[in-house]
Amino acid sequence: MTANDVLEEFRSAGALLQGHFILSSGLRSPTFLQKMTIFSDPVRTERLCRALAEAITARFGKIDIVVSPAIGGIVPGYETARHLGAKAIFVERDPRGPFTLRRGFSIPAGTRAVIVEDIVTTGLSARECLASLKDEAGAVVGAACLIDRSGGRGEIGLPLVSLAALDIPTYPADALPPELAAIPATKPGSRATIKP
Repeated sequence: MTANDVLEEFRSAGALLQGHFILSSGLRSPTFLQKMTIFSDPVRTERLCRALAEAITARFGKIDIVVSPAIGGIVPGYETARHLGAKAIFVERDPRGPFTLRRGFSIPAGTRAVIVEDIVTTGLSARECLASLKDEAGAVVGAACLIDRSGGRGEIGLPLVSLAALDIPTYPADALPPELAAIPATKPGSRATIKP
């Protein structure tokens, strides 16, 4: 699957949006990737995650465990793990703060794990996920996502594989270009609502 094929999956699903968006990071952008529109379609999700599994295998070899940040990474993590023949686990936010493995999940000694995200913008979720795994006995060998919208600038601390890389601009709320400032802001993501 080429990068153009991936973007066409988002376009045809109505998941590649244009406007003025408040991202989970608080940054603003003229483009938003509504990944849950993709993940509501099992056939489309299967196609994309099969391609991601192939890219992971080509880059990292055999993977035993896929770890994803909850909640947005659970669906692509599970489906990618299915195609890798791997176990799917996830980290979730502790009620008092950072991501943590719960529910008896672990990365045992001798296993190889990869972090699977949906979309990478700044790399923050993947970095937080990686930090939560520092005491696990197994090896976390890399990270993967459907779309890297950072243009390769999202720092994770691991090699990152993506099906498509985009260089979509982001701006602090107090440094918007005039054409973006002229459009009312919306927050279509899942994190706490931020008023424009």
